[in-house]
Amino acid sequence: MSEHHHHDGHDHHHHDHDHDHDEHGHDPAMARAQAIRAEALESILVDKGVLTPTEVDHYLETWNHRIGPMIGAKVVARAWVDDGFRQRLAADATAAVQEVGVNPGRLERLEVLFNEPGVHNVVCCTLCSCYPWTILGLPPSWYKSPEYRSRIVREPRAVLSEMGLDLETDTRVQVWDSSSEVRYLVIPERPAGTEGMGEEELAALVTRDSMIGVERLAPAPSGAGQAS
Repeated sequence: MSEHHHHDGHDHHHHDHDHDHDEHGHDPAMARAQAIRAEALESILVDKGVLTPTEVDHYLETWNHRIGPMIGAKVVARAWVDDGFRQRLAADATAAVQEVGVNPGRLERLEVLFNEPGVHNVVCCTLCSCYPWTILGLPPSWYKSPEYRSRIVREPRAVLSEMGLDLETDTRVQVWDSSSEVRYLVIPERPAGTEGMGEEELAALVTRDSMIGVERLAPAPSGAGQAS
């Protein structure tokens, strides 16, 4: 792994990108072909009355924002409440996530990045759009955009601020560049006011963007997690 140190208070870490583009169409020509097939299949299902366009949108929305990210949220919540699991994640995340029922599938290697006071991690893929889809579902469109992929490395504070996250000046920003060999999952800081919450309640607080590193979770509402 190569590591670039920048002079504006952030580091950029990346693995050499000898991408074989074997997963989810990172090759542009393959991506176009897959998109055409997907559109054709959707048209057939809609034309035959199997699904409506609204139902297709609903399924995609559910996968993108609920089912997919909630898999990663389970990992985050367990890491917050179980120090042993947290240590196993740090040692071998690919193996540890299986303890919460996660199937790594074709994910060759997963690494977790722990946000903590004074250190903030954010993930990108500068060459294509490598992403831990088995943990987080489908990547958001902005993650795949050339603007995010190039600017988050050069000026992470500016990009994060534009996305609504203003970090303290003394916080070190570490940018991690994914590859076809390694995917990253950010474990965000546990929000204040969640001391009495169980894993299921905690998982419901975790967002997709916080596991990419472009969002910081807000404190829990007053009284959350307390018995009535």
